[in-house]
Amino acid sequence: MQVVKYAFQQHGDARGQLVALEELRDIPFEIKRVYYVYDTSVGVRRGFHSHRTLQQILICIHGSCKVLLDNGKEKKIVSLEKPYEGLYVPQNMWREMYDFTPDAVLMVLASEYYAEGDYIRDYEEFLKTCAGE
Repeated sequence: MQVVKYAFQQHGDARGQLVALEELRDIPFEIKRVYYVYDTSVGVRRGFHSHRTLQQILICIHGSCKVLLDNGKEKKIVSLEKPYEGLYVPQNMWREMYDFTPDAVLMVLASEYYAEGDYIRDYEEFLKTCAGE
């Protein structure tokens, strides 16, 4: 499995840093939804699903967390700890986010609007979907 991380261009001077993201330039898809996760309690794991068509970029804009990626054949753990780094999560990829620092803010850029029918929340169903590819 190939893990794709983006290092976004930082612009900074004595005043601080800035990262600007543009769809189809810095992000490989049109951005239709943005959300973020924060105040995650110690020991809590999030995610536990895949998407049929939706693609995402995960950016831990504050603090850090880990992401388990699973394509049905292989698993990889990726650390997100830099606010200028994004992890690409393609469709048909199981994900679990965990080990959040108390100050972590995980921002997600999504290629589609929320649609419950796009989620696969059962791991066995996910594995069957992978076997059918």
